[in-house]
Amino acid sequence: MTEPVFLAACARRSAAHTPVWIMRQAGRYLPEYRALREQHDFRTMMRTPELAAEVTLQPIRRFPLDAAILFADIMTPLDGLGLGLRFTPGPVVDRPLTTRAAIEALAWPPAEEHVGYVLETIRGLRGELPAQVPLIGFAGAPFTLYCYLVEGKGSKGFVRAKAFLHAEPAAAALLLGKLAELTIDYLAAQARAGAQALMIFDSWAGLLGPDDYRRFALPAVRRILEALAATGLPRIYFPNQGATLLEEVARLPLEVVGIDWRLPLSRARAVLGPGVAVQGNLDPAALFAPDAALEAAIERVLEEAGPGPGHVFNLGHGIEAATDPAKVARLVDHVHRRTARGGTP
Repeated sequence: MTEPVFLAACARRSAAHTPVWIMRQAGRYLPEYRALREQHDFRTMMRTPELAAEVTLQPIRRFPLDAAILFADIMTPLDGLGLGLRFTPGPVVDRPLTTRAAIEALAWPPAEEHVGYVLETIRGLRGELPAQVPLIGFAGAPFTLYCYLVEGKGSKGFVRAKAFLHAEPAAAALLLGKLAELTIDYLAAQARAGAQALMIFDSWAGLLGPDDYRRFALPAVRRILEALAATGLPRIYFPNQGATLLEEVARLPLEVVGIDWRLPLSRARAVLGPGVAVQGNLDPAALFAPDAALEAAIERVLEEAGPGPGHVFNLGHGIEAATDPAKVARLVDHVHRRTARGGTP
């Protein structure tokens, strides 16, 4: 059996075509997901392996995507820790962490005990997915989780969370370190359960300038990536709005860096160097364009990625809920046709 094209691209090896998957492909834009959502709340769907597996598989049944991503939330490993986590629909923490004492008291059992439902979902999916469609496990990066835990909810600027970094740097570092250990345990457990690649979403990395990123966020990410080397799986890191951070990211031990839609892939490759694959980075808004304009936008991403191996086509952010699934079908088909060996534009 040939190597799945997604795994080949992660390793910067030649593949039959450029692989494509879509951030948030399992979920809100699909009518079959919305039908399921009418029957179950979000938290129940995440915590029920049969439902989580069904949502993960829905886009794979509909489109010839080259990878599946587990249906979960970046806050999942923090569920049940007594902090009052709920989704409305975004994450809300009723008892945010605002003191060193609260951070010192924070503890969680091993992932197998705490989030066993996630691992059961992964084990079930491996028997359901086609052999050529690897499963991506994922987690939120420590700084991104930190933002929610300190702020208490989503925010445009996470002012309280950023202020805590500077007002209480030792306490902030303690929390980030604890979150790094949690993430190592969580992702390693996903690998043991059968995940075939591991992705870290740093949704709020772009809130930090290079100095603060280097001081606060980067050490925890490095710690995770170094620990995950033992899994032998591709490690993917997505620092959203991280164009100014790429020089630091380039020094991390990883295989793939996700690039948001704001930075051309050619510029990202120039900073990251030839030893790292890139993932991205079509603007999700392009999926609302007429077909000809959408295809032109896809072509620009492919041109920016260049002809060499090591490109995973994706959006530069999560797909919008109002997206027409027919546009996704056109995107996947165009990338496959355009990049097939011997293919022509």
